[in-house]
Amino acid sequence: MGNSKTYRGKINNVFSRLLPVVTADAHCDIPCGIYDAIPAKIAAMTVLRMVLQIHELKSPDTADAAATVAFGNSMSRRCMVKEQHAAVCKEELLILWTDFFKPEHTEKYPNLHDTFWKAAKLCSKNKQEVNDDAARQLVAAVDEIAKIFYEVKGAPERYEAYKTITDKLF
Repeated sequence: MGNSKTYRGKINNVFSRLLPVVTADAHCDIPCGIYDAIPAKIAAMTVLRMVLQIHELKSPDTADAAATVAFGNSMSRRCMVKEQHAAVCKEELLILWTDFFKPEHTEKYPNLHDTFWKAAKLCSKNKQEVNDDAARQLVAAVDEIAKIFYEVKGAPERYEAYKTITDKLF
């Protein structure tokens, strides 16, 4: 058949002429149109909870090898979960920022890009540190974005439901 790359290129060229180009505007690029701030809030609350639990852990007597190993295990597991959820929070925020929000939203909310940028930076800070204040700031930043999100969706009343549910996660 000759060069398979050339053959695939010809097939792709034929299909691109026959099929219309569709722009996808959803987090899954289908577009499904399903967006929400709740996954970001759950992740941010998990970060906060892990930070609080890390601070609650008591360092054992170094003479007790089993307790030292258990402490190291508990600490590393919480740090790992904290960092994973900070990354999830960042990913969820970036989906909202890059896929849901449109240029016309920045006209109504001129600080939108700065708000997202600062929230994304807080996600990184929470990966790097064990810091109660940074974790609380992340939760507050996600809440601020959620408020804007529900206003843009034309359902500001959903923000109150979001707060009622997500503020009681722990």
